[in-house]
This record gives sequence, C-alpha cells and structure tokens, in this order.
Amino acid sequence: MANSFLTETKKEKTLVAGIGLKQDDFSEIKESVAELEDLVYAAGGEVVGTIVQILPSFNPSTLMGSGKVTEIKEMADTTTATLLVVDHQLSGSQMRNLEAELGIRVIDRSQLILDIFASRAQTYEGKLQVELAQMLDQLPRMVGGWHGSLSRQAGGIGTRGPGESALELDRRRINERVKVIRKKLEDVKKNRQQHRAKRKRQNVPSFALIGYTNSGKSTLLNKLTQSQVLAKDQLFATLDPTTRQIMLPDVGLAVLTDTVGFIRKLPTQLIEAFKATLEESAEADILIHVIDLSSPQMERQQEVVQQLMRDLKWDDKPLIHAFNKVDVAPLERQMSVKAFPRVFVSAVEGRGLEKLKHLMAEAAKNLQQTVELYFSKKDEHLIYELGKDGQILKSEASPHGTVCTVALNPTQISRWESYLTR
Repeated sequence: MANSFLTETKKEKTLVAGIGLKQDDFSEIKESVAELEDLVYAAGGEVVGTIVQILPSFNPSTLMGSGKVTEIKEMADTTTATLLVVDHQLSGSQMRNLEAELGIRVIDRSQLILDIFASRAQTYEGKLQVELAQMLDQLPRMVGGWHGSLSRQAGGIGTRGPGESALELDRRRINERVKVIRKKLEDVKKNRQQHRAKRKRQNVPSFALIGYTNSGKSTLLNKLTQSQVLAKDQLFATLDPTTRQIMLPDVGLAVLTDTVGFIRKLPTQLIEAFKATLEESAEADILIHVIDLSSPQMERQQEVVQQLMRDLKWDDKPLIHAFNKVDVAPLERQMSVKAFPRVFVSAVEGRGLEKLKHLMAEAAKNLQQTVELYFSKKDEHLIYELGKDGQILKSEASPHGTVCTVALNPTQISRWESYLTR
C-alpha cells in the first residue's frame, strides 16, 4: 500500500458539495457537510469552497443539476481547487462525467473516509483491512467509472491505499486479491479468538470503549489504564484495537479495549473489512459508550452509534454511558442527559474516573449468577476445572456425587450447562 503524503506542507485545495432531496432533513444535510469539511482537513486537504444543493430528484448522470455543475466549475477555476468531494455515494459513471465536465478529480464521502483510514493504518492487520475495504468499494464503480480515469494516477486525497496498480486490475484479479486478503484476515481473527478464549478461561471481565470518532476514547483508555496509546484531537486517530489491563474495585483484573470510532454514513465496506477488529467489541462482556458532551451534535452522534449497535447486533449487551469532556462542555448540557447508567468524566483532567471504575465493577459483578452444579462420582474430577473457571462458594458431598454452589457469568454457565441442577 502507498504511504500517506500528509507530511507534505502543501495542502490540496478542495471543494465540498452536499447534495440532498427536498424530503430530507436540511439540518442533517448541513451537519453532514460540516463533518465532511472536517474529514477533508483530517485527510490533509484545505476546503476552499462549499456548495449545497437540494433537488426534487437526483440527476442520474452527475447526481447534481447541470447549473450546479457549472457553478462548481467556476468556483474551481477561481480557487484553483483540484478536488471535489461529494457528500453522497457516487457511481463510477457519475464520477467520470463530473470529472470530464469539471476538469478536476472527484471522489465521494466513502472514498474520503477510506483514504483517511489508508493514511492512518499502522499495523499489518489495519493495512489489510483498509486495502480490502478500498477494493470492495472499487468493484461496483468499475463499470464505466474507473476505466479511463487516468487523472487518479497523479496522486492526492482519495488515491492512497492500493494505489495505481489496484486501479489497473480487472474485476477478476481484484476478486482474487480480495480472497487472499480475506484469508490473511481470517488467520488474524483466529489469533484474536485464542487470546479472547484465554481471557474467558481466566474469568477476566472484558469491556470495550465504543463511540463516535473523536469522542475521547483513546484518552480515556490511557487515563484508566496508565497507558500511552496514541490519542489525538482528530477524526479516526485510532484504527487498530488496543487492549489493556485495568484493576477494578472488588473485582480485580479486567481488560479494556479501544476500537475504531463510528461516524454517520460509515461506508459499509469498512464495516465488512473491519469485522475482525469490531469483534473485539462484539465479544466484550460490557460496552462503554463514550459520548462527547461538548459537541453541538451530541444527540445525533448518540443516535448514529445506537443505530450501528443495532446493525451489529450489540444492543443486547450491558451498556455504560460515559459523557466525556465535562471540562469544556456547558453545565446545562448535563441536565439534558437522560441515559442510565451514566457517569460524567473528563478524560483529560481525570475527573469522574473513580466513579466510572465503580460502575464498571458493578456491571462486572452483575454478570455473575449463583448456580448449583451436580457432579456424579465419575465426573467429580471436573470440580478442579470448575474452580479454575469460577468461584466455588460451597460444595456438599453425597454418596452419589457432589453439589457445588458457584458464581458464574453467562458464558461460563453455558459451558457447564449440562451439570446444572434443575
């Protein structure tokens, strides 16, 4: 994969276009466009103009109206912009038609996010996942879109990742590469599963930090676990999952994982490619939803995360709401919060962290249930394994076997289900 060119001093002059329909919520369109501008800056670009158009229906050939295309062309000439980023999914032919009329490169929101991921991926797994996501994104655009678009080979935002060689591949060769990457990611996944299985055998409660990008998850992980994980005030600073140990009151050792942040209109290709990473959250016993209390879009960001949790089938997990950045948020914002269980924290200043740890400890204790297991004489040797798996509170021997009263979490209960007394 090509390396990011974000170290270059000259930022690419970029135009941003938001296109919506009359029935769409205009405030949502405006917020999404503002976020797209932040994404351009995160990718190393400079926004020199923003355009919004509301249409009765999309134009099949260019998505936007012909008058708006002319307006963007004039703006590009005036500002010497070299790139247009559209806040809507574009087909390959729409990109080709817009580039032909505007004389500049055109990408959409999904490609921009993928480009940022390509520049931030540091690990072997992260680079594989980004390459897979970009190839899955390219495939449907190839018909009439990628072929002949030689302007993409000049470099710039939207060209990082697989790069020129991938764009020259035909569908068959891309599909072959996708299979190879999937196989490598499957090997990584098995390795993760082994680590998770070991933690479960040791009865270690697991927590995962989830939330909107730039909500402060990595900073919170660092404060809670005295770690030095990369934490920056920027979108998608963290891509690779990071797991650290944490000591909780009355519980002892637990593990806490920080994963990639969410965002509205998150490309489905990213979710598909990052399944192995997202499984770190999926397999956690308890989720901690980190929310930026200072953000004007706080409620909308919560909705995006909650919807993605439903899509990923995480909504049945125990959930703690950690409202972060109280040090910079208006005090009245706390009064509007209705979510429970909740805690208000400042990851930067360390405020509220002890209360968060106590909430985590309570949640971990609630995972355990007291159950009775019966072992016949021939199975009594398994009581030793049971003691390693859970906390045996009491055992009573009888002529035919032993009854053990033990505290187990749901995963352990399913493991010993055949010995449960009814």
